[in-house]
This record gives sequence, C-alpha cells and structure tokens, in this order.
Amino acid sequence: MSIGERSGVVGLGYEGRDLDGFVRDVAEMGLAALVDVRLNPISRKPGFSRRRLAEAMFEHGISYVHMPQLGNPKWNRAGFGVGGAELAQAVAAYAEEINSPEADGAIDDIVTMAQEGLTGLLCFEASEDRCHRQVVLEQVNARLDVLPTSL
Repeated sequence: MSIGERSGVVGLGYEGRDLDGFVRDVAEMGLAALVDVRLNPISRKPGFSRRRLAEAMFEHGISYVHMPQLGNPKWNRAGFGVGGAELAQAVAAYAEEINSPEADGAIDDIVTMAQEGLTGLLCFEASEDRCHRQVVLEQVNARLDVLPTSL
C-alpha cells in the first residue's frame, strides 16, 4: 500500500445521489473496493444497477463486488424504515438471517479487502442506522479489531 492509501471499511448509501457525484466522491476518498450488499443489485436510480455501477467503478480503478448473501430479505425491509422496537426487531432478524457459512465467508472476504484498501459497503439508504449494512459493518469491524496488526 502506498502512502496516502487507506484501509478499513465504510458504509455508503446512494439515496439522494446521482451516479457521477457518487463515483467522484468515492474516488476522492480513495476507495479501493465497493461491496454491494443489496440482495438484488437493481435500482430505479439511473446508474446504480449492477452493470452500470460496476463499469463506473472500473473506470476509476475501484473494484466492484456484489455479495447477495449479505442482502436483506424483502420481508425484513419495512422494519428499517421505522424506529423503536420495529427497527430493533429488523436488525435482530437480519443478524440471524446472515448467521450462515455463506454470509460468514463473505464477511471474511470483506475483512481481507478492508485490510488491503479502503472498502465501501453499498446499499440504498443514506442513513446507516436505517440500513442492514450497519450489521455487516459491525461484524467486519469486530473481525478487523481482533486481527494482529503486525507479524
């Protein structure tokens, strides 16, 4: 890693953003990889569906990876749009939903990417506390904290 490059993981939402501004911002922050944690990487917002988003990232030297095993099931999404007990239930249900070997492996892959360069976790919601990616971020950060910093 050269001077000026960062490692770690950040959450990113594209709600209220256009593709050009979003790509410019992630390139300026030095993002090395963008991990799409949407179950289905399609969007009504122009440019944020998988193919176009991957192309835009590639044009700026940012790798794009879709990890559907970390997506939030449709039946659990409404709880993230409210607060209080319903939000807490949705977070708990999502945490249980990704309690699988497939999701565990995906989180390990994100940890590896985050050690190699700044990695963004992408979903729609601008507010991280209203998005399932907060659970993924917590799990990634917990694993990053327990890894040795030197050999």
